[in-house]
This record gives sequence, structure tokens and C-alpha cells, in this order.
Amino acid sequence: MLCSIPYVFGYMVIISAQNVWILYFGRMMTGLASGITSVVVPVYISEVSHPKVRGMLGSCVQLMVVTGILGAYIAGIMLKWRWLAVLCSFPSCIMLLFMSFMPETPRFLLNQNKRSEAIAALRFLRGPHADHEGECRQIEAGAQEEGLNLSEFKNPSIYRPLIIGVTLMFFQQATGINAVMFYAETIFEDADFKDSRMASVVVGSIQVCFTAVAALIIDKTGRKVLLYISGIIMALSTALFGLYFKMVLPNRNNSSNPDTWFTLNSAFPGAESSSISWLAVVSLGLFVAGFALGWGPIPWLVISEIFPLKARGVSSGACVLTNWVMAFLVTKEFNDVIGFLTSYGTFWLFSAFCCLNVTFTAFYVPETKGQTLEQIEANFRRS
Repeated sequence: MLCSIPYVFGYMVIISAQNVWILYFGRMMTGLASGITSVVVPVYISEVSHPKVRGMLGSCVQLMVVTGILGAYIAGIMLKWRWLAVLCSFPSCIMLLFMSFMPETPRFLLNQNKRSEAIAALRFLRGPHADHEGECRQIEAGAQEEGLNLSEFKNPSIYRPLIIGVTLMFFQQATGINAVMFYAETIFEDADFKDSRMASVVVGSIQVCFTAVAALIIDKTGRKVLLYISGIIMALSTALFGLYFKMVLPNRNNSSNPDTWFTLNSAFPGAESSSISWLAVVSLGLFVAGFALGWGPIPWLVISEIFPLKARGVSSGACVLTNWVMAFLVTKEFNDVIGFLTSYGTFWLFSAFCCLNVTFTAFYVPETKGQTLEQIEANFRRS
């Protein structure tokens, strides 16, 4: 609930901004709120959800993110930036209002020795006819250890899920999602899709549709199956991207400026590329669909499930930090990597990372479908 406050304050600053520095400050506040939300919301949802629907509800975090992005794309076509900020402030105000009626998680309450409040929270979350006492005892059995100190990170039940979570977040960004999205507008323009704003809506719609599909099927298929399918689709699509750029780019010996490759229409004659521009559009659609099906929502879900209660805050924070640092590095260094590897080399590198993430999933990522958080923690302790 408290993370809504910097959202609301940040958007108020943006709405009233009279110069660029005030605008930066407002964006900094909303960015701070986004960072807090990225840590807190997946953990809250995983702790209040029943195991049978935890996958679907956890995937709804990413579904709501991409739905919000799509809404911003559509609203941005019609509204100026200040009115867009007004519109974006409404969800945070609604969250602030409705979260005031939501209970604290039963696991947190039991960890604070507030058993009666935990029972009340379970009654609110599960309904009056569920076995509240039985679930409460199960949670208590798995939450007997108190506190966390640095020496405990030598314990495999602490450091193994942390390594898995951090690696998942590393691979999520190393697949090149930001780089592909950078190219989206230019790819559609090259395919004679002249309204680049509508192109963003198309990409956003693909994200929403396939994230919704993932949310609906994840508790039946499991996490690992969707990660496999997603990784393979992304590996193939980024390989096709590399092939596309290999076929259309001019001889790089005549130019060392990565900007000439970043803007496709200025890098080669339009007629030369338009004949195979369908390949780039298909690759883009496949990549966005593949990412939304697995590697978009599932890493956020898994990091909310695999950490023991006493390490959940610290470990989740480390994973979110890894994700945002990697997103920053991919964004900042993308042009430099293109200058060093060329566009096709860069996308083939992303394809290699997609292959690696499939391999990592096969050997190290646990399947958590249908298990309680306490069972997942017990599995790490036994292994």
C-alpha cells in the first residue's frame, strides 16, 4: 500500500512540472515506486495465493504490467504527455484505496506471533469453509526459524534459490527483449507500416494476449515447460533477426557508425530490404509472443516462490536489482555492442543466450507447480 504513495506523488510532480528537472524528479519518484512494487507485489501474491492458482495469480503481475503498457500506448496516441500523466495516476490511487482493505499475509503475521490475525486473514482469503487451522499449522511448521544473518548464506537452502533467482533475472534481460523492442518501430516502418504508434499498439497487444495465455495454462503445464517453449521460440526468432540483418545490411567495411545500422531505413535502400521485411516482422512477432509466454512472467513468479520466508525480502531484492541493472546495461550498451559485433552478430548473441537459458532451466530450475511455499522450501533443504 505504501508504494502507492511515491507513485501518486511522482505523477503529481510530473503533472505540475514547469521544467525538465522537475520532470526528472517526478520520473525518479515513479521509478522508485516501480522498484518497490517489483519486489513487494510478487511476494505478496505468492504468500496469499492457494497453491492451485498461485501460478495464474503470480503471472497476472506481468499481465497487468503489459496491459498497462498497452493502455499507455493507446492513450499516448490521443493525449498529450501531461494528460497522460493524469491518466497514469489513477491506477496508483485505486491501489492505495483498495489495499487498505486487504489483510497482511498469513505467513508474515505468524512470523510476528499474531496467530489470531493470521487465522482472520486466511478466513478472508480462503472463505469461511476452508481448513484455516490446518493451513495455519502447515505454515507454522515451515516457519520455525527466526531471523537471518550473513553466515546463513552458506546454507544451500538459502544460497541455491538465490543463485537460481538471480540467474533467471539475468537471462530474462540477456535474451534481448529491450533490444528487440528498440527495433520494433523501424521494422514496422520498413514493412510499410507507416504509423509507428499503431505498431507499438500491435506489439503491446501481442504481449497482453500471450501473457494472458501463460497465466491461464501455467498451473496445468507447469513453469518449466513454458520456460522451455518460450526459450526455444526466442532462440529461433533472434536467429532469424540475425539472418535478416545479415541479408539486408550493406558492407560494414564502408561504415563503422552503429547508428547507421540502428536506423534501418537509412542504412540501406528501401527496395532492397522491403522484399524480405516480412522476415523481420515475423521474427518480431514470434519473439514478443515467446517472451510473453514464458520468460516474461515466469521469472517473477519463480522468485516469489522459491525463497525461504526469512530470506524472502533480501533475496527478492537482490533478484529485482539484478533485473533492473541488466535492463540498464542492455539499454545503455546496445549501440556499442552493435558497433562491435554488427546487428546480426548482436542478435545471434541474444539467440545464444536464449539457448543457454533453456539449458539452465533444464538442469537447475525447480518445478513448483501445485506445491505450497513450505513444500518448496523443504525440497531445497533436502537437496
